[in-house]
Amino acid sequence: MKRIIVVVCIVIALSTAAIGQSRSRRTVKKTTPAKTTTSTAEAAAVRTEGATRVATQIKNLSTFLYLLGGVARGIEAIDAQAKGGQPSPTNEKNKAQLRSSFTDFRVAMDSLEVYFRSTPELQPYYTKLVGSASGAADAEAQATAGQFNQAGKTLLGVVGRLTDVLVGMR
Repeated sequence: MKRIIVVVCIVIALSTAAIGQSRSRRTVKKTTPAKTTTSTAEAAAVRTEGATRVATQIKNLSTFLYLLGGVARGIEAIDAQAKGGQPSPTNEKNKAQLRSSFTDFRVAMDSLEVYFRSTPELQPYYTKLVGSASGAADAEAQATAGQFNQAGKTLLGVVGRLTDVLVGMR
């Protein structure tokens, strides 16, 4: 009888141990939310960098356009005085520097478009940015032809496009 009681106790003990061990446990991965948060933070940082680049170009173009009006009037006035005689070497130097500035803006707009096109987080905003470089190229061609006022007006259109991009990025 003792044997039966010992066997029953062993069977009961083993069955409870087996029931306790047969439960499957699942662990929840907590790394997935961390990756999502990290990629969201990285995307926000890239978007902020893109917006900063656009804002910098808006500031540079605005300052240039503010100064361009007076410079263009001065160049035109000197050209009008020199119609009968030789062109002023200083005036030609000023024209060359002004043309160089237009070229610099075209290069900057090309660079900005390439940056937006090649950065996946900024590609949705690229569609509004497209055409900025061609507008700057048009302004450069107008400046090369000596049409500085018209070139300035063309750059105003580029500033408007950049502003639209910046508004879309908020």
